[in-house]
Amino acid sequence: MFRSALVRSSSSAKQSLLSRTTFSSSSVPERKVAILGAAGGIGQPLALLMKLNPLVSSLSLFDIANTPGVAADVGHINTRSEVVGYMGDDELAKALEGADLVIIPAGVPRKPGMTRDDLFNINAGIVKNLASAIAKYCPHALVNMISNPVNSTVPIAAEVFKKAGMYDEKKLFGVTTLDVVRAKTFYAGKANVPVAEVNVPVIGGHAGVTILPLFSQATPQANLSGDVLTALTKRTQDGGTEVVEAKAGKGSATLSMAYAGALFADACLKGLNGVPDVVECSYVQSTITELPFFASKVRLGKNGVEEVLDLGPLSDFEKEGLEALKPELKSSIEKGIKFANQ
Repeated sequence: MFRSALVRSSSSAKQSLLSRTTFSSSSVPERKVAILGAAGGIGQPLALLMKLNPLVSSLSLFDIANTPGVAADVGHINTRSEVVGYMGDDELAKALEGADLVIIPAGVPRKPGMTRDDLFNINAGIVKNLASAIAKYCPHALVNMISNPVNSTVPIAAEVFKKAGMYDEKKLFGVTTLDVVRAKTFYAGKANVPVAEVNVPVIGGHAGVTILPLFSQATPQANLSGDVLTALTKRTQDGGTEVVEAKAGKGSATLSMAYAGALFADACLKGLNGVPDVVECSYVQSTITELPFFASKVRLGKNGVEEVLDLGPLSDFEKEGLEALKPELKSSIEKGIKFANQ
């Protein structure tokens, strides 16, 4: 019984992740995907999930150590993509050359008691160096930023690309998909609806109070009380902390983040391949608020961001949340810009 349940759940997960593609892999363009930080806690399951994606023809795995083993392991899986592992700064150029999509989960995860400043101090430098290499070796690739704090690392990458004369705001994305994944899961539980049918836009940023799920726009609609919606919002905002505490010092939200990263990468590849009406939430350069970067629904296409969609109607609670998140998000953006220009 356990095995049949496992087969059912894994096959349905695979379907949701993979078979939403509208054409067979024989007609799919060649696409190289590079994962920077591929031997880490997010990188390894992300490498596995990208190996399962039929839109990927070449999977390039880079890290400062242990990548040959990950590449050998993942490379034995009987799916379309060829896998190559690259290790150390000397091999970064080869890892990136010709990439259509670069996913960056590199850096350190959050541990109990760690502040966002602690995280920033380590990961900001890593992101700055990797962004410089992307500008040099694959300047036209789409870039999916997972390394936290995303609210600051995306502006860092933007500044590095600007300095290199290679910035295209349509091609730089902060991956906020895990906020959407959590909002869907938590909402479905309270609304008692099948989670596969649920959609919840999440706007703002990708940390704490800057994460604003728009449950007023959730589908299917459910008549949930204000107290329940407040609790759902808080749980979505604190989802990362919930996992960090549950793992008790043994890691952060690596598996769910890899799943969310693979979903968003899949959407980017579909957009590149001309699949119409691919819409996902992402943290991008934006003019829909006064802030230079903001997460909202984005239509993806052959150039990356085809259109940043309006926020739509907000409840009073969400309007308050939007105003409340702006100062912290503004501060995080400015901190990233300042770091990049030091």
